[in-house]
Amino acid sequence: MIIHLKENIDEIEAVKLAEQSRSAYYKKHGQYVLITSSSDKELPAALESVADEYFVMSSDIQLASRQYRAQVREVQVGKNVQLGGAHDNTLLITGPCSIESKEQITQSANLLKELNITTLRAGCFKPRTSPYSFQGLGMEGLRMLAEVREEYGLNIITEVRDATHVDAVIEYADIVQVGSKAMYDQGILRTCGKANKPVLLKRHFGATLQEFVQAAEFILSGGNEQVMLCERGIRTFETKTRFSLDLCGVAYLKEHTNLPVVLDPSHAMGIAYGIPDLTRACVAMGVDGLLIETHPTPKTAKSDAAQQLNHDEFRALYRTLEPIAGAIGRRII
Repeated sequence: MIIHLKENIDEIEAVKLAEQSRSAYYKKHGQYVLITSSSDKELPAALESVADEYFVMSSDIQLASRQYRAQVREVQVGKNVQLGGAHDNTLLITGPCSIESKEQITQSANLLKELNITTLRAGCFKPRTSPYSFQGLGMEGLRMLAEVREEYGLNIITEVRDATHVDAVIEYADIVQVGSKAMYDQGILRTCGKANKPVLLKRHFGATLQEFVQAAEFILSGGNEQVMLCERGIRTFETKTRFSLDLCGVAYLKEHTNLPVVLDPSHAMGIAYGIPDLTRACVAMGVDGLLIETHPTPKTAKSDAAQQLNHDEFRALYRTLEPIAGAIGRRII
């Protein structure tokens, strides 16, 4: 249940009411909002005199539900990029899996400027499956990204691996990426909920749609409304591709949630030859964003070499996306 308290309720009273009703709470546009379990079907007696309006929800997909808010939430990235809301934009995010050197990330930034793409991705803290694989450049990488943003005027998205550096990523990035392996980390989710910054939440490869969106609820219930859901493939019985991109799940998210949806065909396919066709299929679904991995020389990449497009391959792909987007009334930004 979602309860909007009357505007004259101050923080001291709101905290007291939240404790009495065992609710999460946050402040929205000068008004406190309480969120209780969806199993609560009647307004608690303690809230009857202070509630402005309330919403009984069918599951603990609550703040993210179109039952609560019919329109897709708008997300502001940096100073000049909007997606969701009334915008028909599809945000194209590209760059290497990992930042490896100043030369490599500068080449990537030049590609984005050439194509008038606004948002650069690169990992600094890499949650690798093996402890012996490249783990990222850490803070050195974050500082490099900050320099590239300053020089090229790009927006930056980079990933949080664990709670030890979540504050640093929030400080440096324009979009905080919570990777699939961190989707269940409530410490990261709650910290992102307190940040006034867009968060891209990736679905864990073993998570149901219910679990995925409930992870987003941790961020939303902390007061951060700028959350994007990223489908990046789930683990199935199939072994010929890395994962299976759940486009059926994307249709569900678009129909039932009010959060912008981003697709990551690179991690789903896991092999470069399949990325262009899969990307075109993603655009045709009318999603709010795409996450494509590119690298100046993929064969030398220190992580996810097999799935990264080289810059010529990406240029060729990019030329095919705008006509598809235009055919369904959307625009690649």
